[in-house]
Amino acid sequence: MAGRIRDADVALVRERSPIADVVSEHVQLRPAGRNELVGLCPFHEEKSPSFYVNVATGLFHCFGCQQGGDVYSFIREIDGLSFREAAERLARRAGVTLTFEGGGTTDRTVSSQRQRLLEAHRIAAEFYAEQLGAHPSARAGWDFLTARGFDLTAAQRFGVGYAPTGWDTLTRHLLSRRFTGEELVLGGLSKQGARGGLIDRFHHRLMWPIRDLASEVVGFGGRRLAEDGTPNAGPKYLNTPETPLFKKASLLYGAELARRDIARRYQVVVVEGYTDVMACHLAGVTTAVATCGTAFGPEHVAVVRRLLMDSDERRGEVIFTFDGDAAGQKAALRAFEHEERFATQTFVAVEPAGLDPCELWMRGGDAAVRELVARRVPLVEFAIRGVLGRYDLDTTEGRLAALDAAAPLINRIKDAGLRHGYAVNLDRWLGFLDERFVARRVAEHRAQQAGGRPAAVASAVGRREPAAADPVVIVEREALKLAVQFPGLAGPMFDTLAPEMFTVPAHRAVRELIAGLGGVGGGLARTGDVAAWVTELSAAATEEGLRRFVTALAVERVLCDHDVDDRYVDEQMSRVQELHVTRRITDLKSRVQRLNPVTDAEAFNRAYGELIALEQHKHQLRERGVGAA
Repeated sequence: MAGRIRDADVALVRERSPIADVVSEHVQLRPAGRNELVGLCPFHEEKSPSFYVNVATGLFHCFGCQQGGDVYSFIREIDGLSFREAAERLARRAGVTLTFEGGGTTDRTVSSQRQRLLEAHRIAAEFYAEQLGAHPSARAGWDFLTARGFDLTAAQRFGVGYAPTGWDTLTRHLLSRRFTGEELVLGGLSKQGARGGLIDRFHHRLMWPIRDLASEVVGFGGRRLAEDGTPNAGPKYLNTPETPLFKKASLLYGAELARRDIARRYQVVVVEGYTDVMACHLAGVTTAVATCGTAFGPEHVAVVRRLLMDSDERRGEVIFTFDGDAAGQKAALRAFEHEERFATQTFVAVEPAGLDPCELWMRGGDAAVRELVARRVPLVEFAIRGVLGRYDLDTTEGRLAALDAAAPLINRIKDAGLRHGYAVNLDRWLGFLDERFVARRVAEHRAQQAGGRPAAVASAVGRREPAAADPVVIVEREALKLAVQFPGLAGPMFDTLAPEMFTVPAHRAVRELIAGLGGVGGGLARTGDVAAWVTELSAAATEEGLRRFVTALAVERVLCDHDVDDRYVDEQMSRVQELHVTRRITDLKSRVQRLNPVTDAEAFNRAYGELIALEQHKHQLRERGVGAA
């Protein structure tokens, strides 16, 4: 068993893995300052972005859930990996071969289980793609593709392949590449046959590789090609089972292809099948994604919101496409169950004739698919109209029953203005011609739904709390941020600040931590750059809360509307000193007030002289700092 990874390799992988690039594979980030990027936290649900990345320090921090750290910490947390597994994943991404103390490299047999499974899936995807062009039975797959308008270029673009008819063709291929049978079963590529041996999970199927947001193949979706009643052909669509890599509840097919355009267009189009994703992308709707053998659920919502950077600004849109039949209506209502989880607007695009995007593309071409998306209607409206369609609206009884059935949907709308607007629309759709009656009836249902339950309290979790209004807190924190993020500029002055000048306990703890490392100047001389300085600080913070606070200081934006320079540093350090002097002046004035200038003349004169000197010093500090009146 190989030992620990060499420190030099750990540092090299970190250097070649810019944190913004790695995080952007999972979270949509937008600029928030000179070195800061912001997005929705992937570790907890939130409405407003509180997840910050600092490209200069190489750290991230969420001001909502307090998760933070470097690029290794992010990969470990996002994928539930050990440090070694995270290092191997990043090393592979960066093209670095890790060397272990005691012998061994990642080119040999020291790879983690996850890395082995990813490699097996990569080879399997290549194998399936080769079989589509070489295996005699693959003609059925080509017939399927060409009948839907897809050519060789399209198949290659989406990595489409073919699982051969043989029982263990892929299994034997992977075993020859030194993967074990246990690994192949664990990864869902093979399974136990009736006679006890290993066989392929997929047979005579058209295969779509399913990738995570980092573009790693983690599973497959296979479409049955035997349509002649062949025994044991299995379901029409078969996906990889749940594995350490494949978690269908949080995977979206095509997301790795769509994520950049999703960020650019503020749009996600959710379709139902793999061919629908292909058709949409080829038609120019490059924001299309699909679920992988399961209904759209809460974990998919979280992925979409991170890709869209869905926040309270409500400028984006999520568009669901469903068939116009009863199943499509049911799917729309399921999607509506998650509508309130989005801050942005949700829509439905339905083709009147019941065609899915792929069928529509085959018949009408690119323009027809783009027009389908353009004709979207609000999901709330679609869901309400679907409910109304169940009732006979030609009778008063039917209209009243429809109103009562639609009211709970309207009452789920968070925005009071929208609720009222849809109540007015409901009156028009039902034909009562009495807006007050309909609005009152909807409101009565809302009161019944509340049912005496305590009113919901808006949660502040996930919202970045502003800095405390106390100017002392702001000034002290700003000085610490400068010492952490700009040690070359801040070091000389910061190191002259005594720990007692910091009144907040957490601030003083960081100041003492820095002092224990020989000050900013000593640490920077030893480490050589900002990222290494921050890493040393974090490592020296043995208490978890202090370590998280150091990370926050390394990520949080400096309160400067221009590039940080010597003058700004001088101003902030002078303000820390000024506030400290002000507190000393206040204490000394209190003391002078208690002294009798006649009976305590010597003590009074000494204290008064010290007070004058402090006032002069304070004036000088104000002249240097932005605290000047």
